[in-house]
Amino acid sequence: MPEAGEFERELVAGLSARPRSISPKFFYDTTGSQLFDRICDLPEYYPTRTEFGLLTAHAAEMTALFPPRADLIEFGAGSVTKVRLLLDAWGARGRFIPLDISAEHLHASAAQLRADYPGLDVLPLAADFTRPLALPHGDRRVGFFPGSSIGNLGPVAAVRFLRQAAQCLTGGGLLVGVDLVKDPAVLHRAYNDAAGVTAAFNRNLLQRANRELGADFDVEAFDHYAFYDPLRQRVEMHLVSRRRQTVHVAGQAFEFAQGESLHTENSHKYTVEGFRELAEQAGFVPGPVWMDDEERFSVHWLAAPGLPRRG
Repeated sequence: MPEAGEFERELVAGLSARPRSISPKFFYDTTGSQLFDRICDLPEYYPTRTEFGLLTAHAAEMTALFPPRADLIEFGAGSVTKVRLLLDAWGARGRFIPLDISAEHLHASAAQLRADYPGLDVLPLAADFTRPLALPHGDRRVGFFPGSSIGNLGPVAAVRFLRQAAQCLTGGGLLVGVDLVKDPAVLHRAYNDAAGVTAAFNRNLLQRANRELGADFDVEAFDHYAFYDPLRQRVEMHLVSRRRQTVHVAGQAFEFAQGESLHTENSHKYTVEGFRELAEQAGFVPGPVWMDDEERFSVHWLAAPGLPRRG
């Protein structure tokens, strides 16, 4: 996970700005990662089961696009659940390099993967994948970026990430999950589940600040608020102050007015054509796309520069 100093610096900067915001990468301490795993199992949260269904049905087609003896790199690996479908279809050949910002969660997942795939060389790397990466040397690399995490990046940041990925995925390509534009009511339910797990996940950011930085957020004095903006084609997630209050972080005091928010996440949705155009801007050659029957979610194969187009 990001070091405490980085979290403190970015939180202080975000609280000092107007409007107030903080990067969603700080959601994923150990507790946050566990809560997100619970979100993925919620009945309202369609992306995980839909993408899982696509990978189950089409893993053989997807891995047929992988060059031989490639390193498989998963960005934001988390619990390394979905990649197992690819490993099974691919034959678990070569090296698997899971990248995640939550080091403790990552290494626990990697240890379990080693036990389940004894012939696979698993090389976990705790890192922020939006920054330049020091990857093990390899001539052929395939990236896997599931879970619609690309949507947490704004369009400019998404192109920046994809451009960096295109440069590092030499001789291969990127398999990426992309959530699609759809009925706003479906999106509202996905980010406002009845069990309140997403709300707990959102508020855990404040609990983490209290645990790690000695902050004094009254966590229950902030409401989880998520909505879909159809003009920007994104879900926004906020923590909204229920009352006027003062919060202390790193020796500084921050005044919140009643109704003032801390913007914690964006989740951008795309059309298939819109995402393919974004990938082309970054230097990829878009290839096959797999979608569910209701066209809620998509998985794209993007060939890295210099790799012949397939499909």
